[in-house]
Amino acid sequence: MDYELLAQKLFPHITETPEDVLARYPKRELPEGAKVTRMGPSPTGFMHLGNLYGALVDERLAHQSGGVFYLRIEDTDKKREVEGGVQTIIDAFSSFGLPFDEGATLDGEIGAYGPYRQSQRAQIYQTFVKSLVQRGMAYPCFATEDELAAMRAEQEANKENFGYYGKYAVWRDRPMEDIEAALAEGKPYVIRFRSEGSIENKVRHEDLVKGKMEVTENDQDVVILKSDGIPTYHFAHVVDDHLMGTTVVVRGEEWLATLPVHLQLFRAMGWKAPKYAHTAQLMKIDEETGSKRKLSKRKDPELALTFYHKMGYPAPCVLEYLLTLLNSNFEEWRRANPDAPMNDFPFTTKKMSGSGALFDIDKLNDVSKNVISRMTADQVYDGVAAWSAQYDEAFHALFTRDPAYTKSILAIGRGGKKPRKDLALWSDAKPYMDFMFDELFAPDYTMPAHVSTEDAKAILTEFAACFDPADTPDAFFEKMKAIAQTHGYAAETKAYKQNPEQYKGHVGDVSMVVRVAVAGRQNAPDLQTVMGILGAERVLARLARCRDSI
Repeated sequence: MDYELLAQKLFPHITETPEDVLARYPKRELPEGAKVTRMGPSPTGFMHLGNLYGALVDERLAHQSGGVFYLRIEDTDKKREVEGGVQTIIDAFSSFGLPFDEGATLDGEIGAYGPYRQSQRAQIYQTFVKSLVQRGMAYPCFATEDELAAMRAEQEANKENFGYYGKYAVWRDRPMEDIEAALAEGKPYVIRFRSEGSIENKVRHEDLVKGKMEVTENDQDVVILKSDGIPTYHFAHVVDDHLMGTTVVVRGEEWLATLPVHLQLFRAMGWKAPKYAHTAQLMKIDEETGSKRKLSKRKDPELALTFYHKMGYPAPCVLEYLLTLLNSNFEEWRRANPDAPMNDFPFTTKKMSGSGALFDIDKLNDVSKNVISRMTADQVYDGVAAWSAQYDEAFHALFTRDPAYTKSILAIGRGGKKPRKDLALWSDAKPYMDFMFDELFAPDYTMPAHVSTEDAKAILTEFAACFDPADTPDAFFEKMKAIAQTHGYAAETKAYKQNPEQYKGHVGDVSMVVRVAVAGRQNAPDLQTVMGILGAERVLARLARCRDSI
């Protein structure tokens, strides 16, 4: 076979050589140990938690090492591409604050190693495919869909491995005359890689997550260039990762089955393969069966990244939760460093689990509460304002009407060693603070069990008479104790617990009556601070309203 002639017949339009292309992609000048990682999503219109999960690994590995994190759009499968898919990708990562150093953008690209859209790199791929043909390492295959289906049926009947290999690789060694005849007839064809592998052989590989392993060598003549001249993922990522200087490829463990193909292709090209980190699948406990299963696009709304934006999860909360799944020592580090930025955590693939990571939305909510509790009132205000502007316009109008007033509410119990943890989502802000807005005030005047209606009315009347918004906490509590004693309630909770039969209740019951009247519920932030923010006129009006309603 005259492989040079074959290459010219298949690629007459390719005049560049691999050396010409390689010259345009010089080795990156980076500090020793710096990692280059990439996120390579397809523009299918759906971005899921697994994308973010892997991207966080990419970002941490690159930026902790002084390296580069870039975005490559893998749009070689035009059948799956949707309009606006690229914007969906970019918006998703932007909303979670993952900073790309280079790559595709909405209006072009940034960086010297592009194009960063695979659909714009067809000639680059074809140049390298042509070189494989020239070396006898790739060949055209004119097999039709019907012929491939018949081949598969025969393999199934014979209980053989599926695929294009051995005797089934009918175009592998066809003479030039047959190829020229097929070309003359205009038959569509793909380019297949000529594998010299055998399933009898094992390939040793060390994965950054899975550790040392042996994988079965690839014996399949896989398609590397489709009939439209666009490469398959297998070949495109090999070429791109080499040219763009990728040092670590982070991807889901479902790609492990194709690892032998990719390692084989890197060897065929004469290139060093990057390190691979195959992340564990995201799992959850099925509510019906009680067993673990993969997160499902159909069953689990939390798989979609848009879910977190709509629900009002702050991006840092989701990222911090994912770190608890990615590194087993993150929570221990966070307890020791409660106020440190998340990016100070020394992330490592050595602490990543090789088995399924269990997603737990209750745990996410706990992490989110902790993260929000460490935010300033200004940060919470900005987050809730941005979320409500999109998802709750009526609340947004009230929330932003008087920023100073709203921030004073958000500041209650914020800071210190034990901050309040009332909010897990921005959407929690409304039910948490609605009682502070007269337009949303819908009181539930359920009083403590120990307090009669008659006593409640009397307590409210007496407190209204002595209420002073300027009271110190001690002065306020002294008033509560005096009112308690007047009506047969213990002035100290301890005294009530020691001799409950001697009292109707205790001072906590009395202060709860006031809390219910002012806040319209039993669970509310520090009462004295609340009353100071509401002001004397509104507090007295609420005391009177409650007294008249019970």
